[in-house]
Order: sequence, then C-alpha cells, then structure tokens
Amino acid sequence: MGANQQLVPYDVVFNRPVGDRTRDICHAIVNESLTVVGLWVLPVIGGSLTVMSLWPSDWPLALQLILAIFIADVGISLAHYASHRMRFLWKLHAVHHSVKRMYGFNGLMKHPLHQLIETTAGVTPLLLIGAPSEVMALLAVAVVLQLLLQHSSVTYYVGPLKFILAINEVHRFHHLNTTEEGDVNFGLFTTLTDHLLGTWHYDNRSIGSRDLGISSDPDYPVNYLPQLVQPFRYKQ
Repeated sequence: MGANQQLVPYDVVFNRPVGDRTRDICHAIVNESLTVVGLWVLPVIGGSLTVMSLWPSDWPLALQLILAIFIADVGISLAHYASHRMRFLWKLHAVHHSVKRMYGFNGLMKHPLHQLIETTAGVTPLLLIGAPSEVMALLAVAVVLQLLLQHSSVTYYVGPLKFILAINEVHRFHHLNTTEEGDVNFGLFTTLTDHLLGTWHYDNRSIGSRDLGISSDPDYPVNYLPQLVQPFRYKQ
C-alpha cells in the first residue's frame, strides 16, 4: 500500500509527513498490540458470552468471514455514528479526526479507549451467537487491512461499487473539518448503515489538507501522549 500511495497518489501532499510519523507509529503499535491481546482473551471469554449457538460453523471459512464482516460492520458503524452524537464519545473519537493529511496509517490512529468501544460494538453480537475464535482472528486482520485501505492516499476506481463499499474515495468526506460536511459516511466495510441512516454522501470535489482536521478545535494536540490525555481535559 505504501508503494501504491507513492505511485498513484490521490494527493502527493498527503505523502509528506507533517510531524506526525512518530505519533502515528505509536498509535499503530499500541492499538494493534491491544488487538493481539484481545485475540488471546476472546477464546477464554467467548464461550461464556454465547447465548444461542446460531453460528453457521458448517459454512466454508471464507463465507463465515464475510458474514462476520457484515455483522461487525453494522455494530462498528453504529458506534462510530454515536461517537458523533454523544459528547463523551466524541472526545475520544476526536483524536482520529485531528489528522491533517489522509494516508493509510490514519486508520490506526485512534484513542485506545475508543478502539475498545468500537471493537466491543462489533464483536459482541458475534460472540453472542457463537462465532468461533478462528473467524474472529480473520475478522481482526480484515479490520486492520480495511482501516489502512480506507484512509489511504491511493487513487483507484470501483465505479458504482462506491455506493456499497466504504472505500477511501467515499470515506474522505467523513474527515472534512466541519460538522455539517463531515457528518457522513460512517461505515467501515460497507455503506449499508449509512444508507439506512441517510448519512451516505459523495460528490466530485477534491479534498486537500486544508479541508481536514477539526475546525472547532484547530489547536488539537499533535503528539501521542497529549492526544491520549486530551479527552479528559476540562473545557468550558
């Protein structure tokens, strides 16, 4: 993906670090380490959370993964939507929206607590119906890959599939720096939830660095540790 961002960039400016490389690496290491820990814990707690064994374990593994992606996508997308409606969730989610450029690693740039909230929303329905640990592990890989692709500065075209897939071409609008413009396209894998909520949007405008960030908080911390603390700082 890194090579593709250089070869077919959406915006060459997005490939230039703006004092964010170390921070983004820290976010990636911490958050993906937590994902690994979660995969280790899931087999331990999964059985105790199962309410009904409805999972189609006899399906081919690839189809089980697709089903898991669709179910998790709804939960994660709704948690994402709620994070733009509930102040305490927004304070955590704002870390992700403080970016000044769109490139792959932005997808892994999240407050750890917000990642926990979204992950819980996505995997709880799966655990309740008995999804096995191997499917959950594949889902975790799929989520990471999709986050990287969804935020990448790569130009690629999928035609009318952009109406149903939450690709980077669609997701960039979600990172516009005003509530009026950026309150759209919450889906992770698909745009299903956005179509149901009436929040899907697409147009032909070009999005640059000037359009990103949080217009109501232009001085949001840039470095890693201050970003972790920022949601808990008192503001009038």
